[in-house]
Amino acid sequence: MSNTDILSNWESLVKKQLKTEDIYPILEKQNLEGIEVKPFYTEVQKPLVNLPRVEESTHLVARYHESLEDEVFAFILDQNVENLDQKAIFVNNKDLAGHISPKEEDQYFSLIDVFNEKEGNIDDQLAKELLAKDFKRNICVDISLHQNAGAAIYQQLGIALAKAKELVEVYGAEILNKLIFRIAVGGSYFFEMAKLRAFKILFNQLSKEYGMDEIPYIFAETSQRNKAIADNENNLIRSTLELASAMIGGADAVFTNNYLVARSTDNSEEISFKQQIVLAYESIINVFEDASNGSYYIEDITQQIAEKSWTLFIEIEEAGGYLELIKKGVVQKKIYDHAVEEQQWIEEVKIKLIGVNLYPKLDVKKSIADLYNEKEIKAVRWAEMFE
Repeated sequence: MSNTDILSNWESLVKKQLKTEDIYPILEKQNLEGIEVKPFYTEVQKPLVNLPRVEESTHLVARYHESLEDEVFAFILDQNVENLDQKAIFVNNKDLAGHISPKEEDQYFSLIDVFNEKEGNIDDQLAKELLAKDFKRNICVDISLHQNAGAAIYQQLGIALAKAKELVEVYGAEILNKLIFRIAVGGSYFFEMAKLRAFKILFNQLSKEYGMDEIPYIFAETSQRNKAIADNENNLIRSTLELASAMIGGADAVFTNNYLVARSTDNSEEISFKQQIVLAYESIINVFEDASNGSYYIEDITQQIAEKSWTLFIEIEEAGGYLELIKKGVVQKKIYDHAVEEQQWIEEVKIKLIGVNLYPKLDVKKSIADLYNEKEIKAVRWAEMFE
């Protein structure tokens, strides 16, 4: 049976179910990313090759607790802990990083961003200190803030490339294989898979501009943007889906932010980590290199996201680069405009947030003007409008 026959049969079935000949206006859904999503796919125009990751399988990263030492291989550290041998350690504190002297068998990764987003500069002394360390990855390019502030997917990736380019211009192209990208994964399940895949294409393309052939190291963490203070159970469901997106999308490491907003308990930290364990050990989705490869839908939106992100990156470079546009407030304004439109969709229930704007629909307590500032890149949760 040809693709034309398959499409025709599908259309006939849908027309019968929807009881209308004009099915496409009903099936097509808007999105704020400007990505065209078809209701039915029979092919992809340019099939992608398999998109590898750096790690053989995705690291499951837990916030350090002594009770987990025997069971967990990868930890995120905010304070010094002695004798963590043969572990993957993601250092999240610049003072701690300064005191670490890794042994040859140790695997240390820096999650410390050397960019000052408020001032529009790079902390050169900190960057040089980190580069002098014998870490697996020395410099973190953090765009998790941008996602949590409301940046569009293509904005997040365009900014990640622009920040990487700024580092290359200061420290040389060899820094590209010393970078780790900290990326927050939101609730748009398939789009977030495509986001990570698109970034692999984009970073590889950037590295080839310098005669290299690099794969980005991606540290993916769950977003705070779609979480609510009084909605713990739904937060847990949302973050599980985000972890699945990250693993299927090919992240090298995943970390679950606590599903409790603005507080933490030992029990909530344990449950947050066990979300990863269930997905990895029961679904085994952390071992596949590019699990969504071959899906017409994922392939198509991956390529669309990559094209939009690269276009933005070029625009940033032609306008003077990321740091210059931060100083002028251009980056802040671009993120602000998208974040405000996104928040309006929340208020109008075009984006559904169960337990917040639907089932039940809570009363609005803060205006968009109360939440956002066009001169600042600031993390804002959608639910803050109702809290």
